[in-house]
Amino acid sequence: MAPPASSSPSPLTPAMVCARQGRLRQRYEGCYRLVSGCVPYVVKEDAGEKSCQQGVLGRLQVLMISTPKRSDLIFPKGGWEDDESIDEAACREAFEEAGVKGIISATPLGEWIFKSKSKQNSCGLQGACKGFMFGLQVTELVEIWPEQVTHGRRWVPVEEAYGLCRYDWMREALDKLKEQLLFESNEFRPLPSPELVDSSSLFMVMPPAAAEGAVALC
Repeated sequence: MAPPASSSPSPLTPAMVCARQGRLRQRYEGCYRLVSGCVPYVVKEDAGEKSCQQGVLGRLQVLMISTPKRSDLIFPKGGWEDDESIDEAACREAFEEAGVKGIISATPLGEWIFKSKSKQNSCGLQGACKGFMFGLQVTELVEIWPEQVTHGRRWVPVEEAYGLCRYDWMREALDKLKEQLLFESNEFRPLPSPELVDSSSLFMVMPPAAAEGAVALC
């Protein structure tokens, strides 16, 4: 699955800051709702001998997002629709939920079966999703994105991310990302990273008043 062609940054237009709504174009596989998402990441550029000794994983940071009324974090993901490829869906969700653009990996990190947020305690396959996750090397971090009212964002070192993940399958996705980067380490070249603002200033958990109108996605 080839990554989408990279393009130069373009100014945001009103149409670009509106997230898709509804599930009229949602893809299904049997009883599973198909979901696509990504683990956005940057590998900080070498800054002397210490960084060189750390290697790729020691300089790896991932971008996680918050959701209303929760202190743990997730990665951007959402429904895969019938007018887009699976990697296009992952890139769209990354922009809508986290305000990032970048280069998506040609190979998915894996696929996982999980329940949607609203159906965590339901029996059987009600609310079941099959999710495909990709690594996304971030090249652009925008200041305005479609779902910033309900999603804050935070850069964290990859080892710290394990303790912030909401679900175990997300930790497994981090393992796969590290394996993928190590496998490609001989050919991997860090790109100029978007400006990394202090992560604490990017993190926000929305107050209840703002959260009431939020839509919970898988």
